[in-house]
Amino acid sequence: MSVALRIKEIIKQKKIHQKDLAQRVGVSTVTMSYWCSNHAMPSIETLGSIAKELKVKIADLIVEN
Repeated sequence: MSVALRIKEIIKQKKIHQKDLAQRVGVSTVTMSYWCSNHAMPSIETLGSIAKELKVKIADLIVEN
């Protein structure tokens, strides 16, 4: 499973909107949309911020289950 799909899955599970996560992480909604649609990949630092906001480990975002 791609990072994009993992982020989308966790957002859905936690009932968070992409725009809210984007705001918390400090990126635009367009950037978050690109990441969630697999058009771009967040940096490792940003993955850390995303993981922190979603209350998961970075490995949960990048490791296939």
